[in-house]
Amino acid sequence: MSKVSVDISTCVGCGLCEQSCPEVFEIQGDGVAHIKAQNCTQHNLQEVADLCPVNCIKVG
Repeated sequence: MSKVSVDISTCVGCGLCEQSCPEVFEIQGDGVAHIKAQNCTQHNLQEVADLCPVNCIKVG
């Protein structure tokens, strides 16, 4: 299983990750993405990470 992380110091809170995979990502009150779960059976998390415009999501 891959480990998913978000570098909150570079996250701009655009919401693409949450829109693409709300099972794993959530924009919280601080305006940045947070991880809710480490896996998803419906989405390829690397593809979701690749959508991030500031490359703050790491899957590894």
